[in-house]
Amino acid sequence: MQLIDIKEIKGQISLKTGLHIGAGDTDMQIGGTDNPVIKHPHTLEPFIPGSSLKGKVRALLELRSGLMSRTGGAPVQTGLLGSLEGEQEEECRKILKIFGSSGADADETGEIGPTRVSFADCPLTREWRDKAQQERLSLTEVKSENSINRIRGTAENPRFTERVPADTIFDFSVHLKILNPGEEPLLDYLLMGMKLLQMDSLGGSGSRGYGKIRFEFSDPAIRQKFDEIDPFDTGGVSP
Repeated sequence: MQLIDIKEIKGQISLKTGLHIGAGDTDMQIGGTDNPVIKHPHTLEPFIPGSSLKGKVRALLELRSGLMSRTGGAPVQTGLLGSLEGEQEEECRKILKIFGSSGADADETGEIGPTRVSFADCPLTREWRDKAQQERLSLTEVKSENSINRIRGTAENPRFTERVPADTIFDFSVHLKILNPGEEPLLDYLLMGMKLLQMDSLGGSGSRGYGKIRFEFSDPAIRQKFDEIDPFDTGGVSP
């Protein structure tokens, strides 16, 4: 196994709807929100953690492959390979090569190797930050939500969720290591996972319309490749 190349995928993420990725705060302050978004500790600007992107892309690829039903929702590990065959085995290998496996999960053949992909944290673009300052735009918003009693028609259980507003733009950068000859198709598989993410949602409350995003790629060739991907194209064959 030898490092042959490092593929870079970079560009911008634009929010089509409000995004909530929680900060994990445990303290509730008077007048505060129930669910604050994660922010940089120095600038207090919201950002998208690379771990959130990586985890959602992997989960969507595992869900599409059908492997998630075999693991009960846990990430696939190398020990699962022995019980798979055909296309599922091939997809499992791709997922493990790209995203890695638990350190406690033995890779006896050494075929899988180390994690190949790294997702950097995504800061606000300089252009968006400057625009927000010049136009005095808020970097976050607080959305009030509640449940409705279907008999009385009254609002109950009010809650306040902080979101990053729609139209906010972040820079993103992803790097993929190529460790063996013939591993270039891993890039296509990774892009398919990113396409699934664009079709689904990022962060919390996706079922309520949060977290719709769009990737804009700096490399025109990557942009074209991404646009041509149909994750559910079966080539005319019934799944």
